[in-house]
Amino acid sequence: MNIFQTGGAAIGLAAALTAMPASAQSARTGIEAGDVLLRARAILVAPNERSSDILPAFPGEQASVDNSVMPELDLTYMATDHLGLELIASTTRHSASGRSGTTGSIGKLASTWVLPPTLTAQYHFNSRGAVRPYVGAGINYTLFWHEKASDELKSSVGDTQVHMSDSVGWAGQIGVDLDLTPKLFLNLDLKYIDIDTTAQLRTTAAGTQSVRLNLDPLVFGIGLGLRL
Repeated sequence: MNIFQTGGAAIGLAAALTAMPASAQSARTGIEAGDVLLRARAILVAPNERSSDILPAFPGEQASVDNSVMPELDLTYMATDHLGLELIASTTRHSASGRSGTTGSIGKLASTWVLPPTLTAQYHFNSRGAVRPYVGAGINYTLFWHEKASDELKSSVGDTQVHMSDSVGWAGQIGVDLDLTPKLFLNLDLKYIDIDTTAQLRTTAAGTQSVRLNLDPLVFGIGLGLRL
């Protein structure tokens, strides 16, 4: 091999090595600092409610809250290769019912929409891999809106106004992202959210009744994510 062939081979090898980072970047797996992750999930919100008595008129009677299934969007910004900040946004509708006695015979007492924006700081393991478990913890602010009495309650005690107090609490999560393509991934996520509220039912016939509800739901999510 003469000097010209050697020089040509060296130039070709250098060009190939120079081109490799750009190619690897376009087809890389995993995540890194500066990435933004957008996820769309279907979620099941399952309250683990603990109820006080419905007072003052119904001592010994408590309320229960049903599950809800809704879509959810969340956005994660990767501050480092491993540390991400996630903000979730979704709203779900729930109904409260009496468990026993007079309120239990009425059944459904009220319904409300719940908006629980939650910010968590996450640690992503194996950030450059195709399978990336993570854990997170953060804070939640829950707003209750469009509260209204059920038709069953209004037919029993007349016109009723419902108010539920907002809540501030902590949140924890575990999950995993599994790459399907260099940018698209499957996401499985589980959150626990600390939500407490006091519901007041103001009626003409029975006055104002209050019940304290520790909702504390588990939120099961499955969906797709996109690395932007």
